[in-house]
Amino acid sequence: MNCILPGWIDTGPWQKASDRSDAIHSDADRNQHPVGRVGRVEDIAGLVAWLASDEAGFVTGQRFVVDGGMTVRMIYAD
Repeated sequence: MNCILPGWIDTGPWQKASDRSDAIHSDADRNQHPVGRVGRVEDIAGLVAWLASDEAGFVTGQRFVVDGGMTVRMIYAD
């Protein structure tokens, strides 16, 4: 079994229409991530697809942190 540990993922576009709103991410929000942006649902979906594929058939017992490097940096704006 494998585990995906997502960081800050903007799920706004995937929320039901009545609850949906466009997220506004400041420069400070983006700068907390070494990759320079907040995560997208597609970032997680790509890993899920790969883990479900035959290509990952020998990958077991792993924890995949998908957070754009935020936990490595550990700088949080007030």
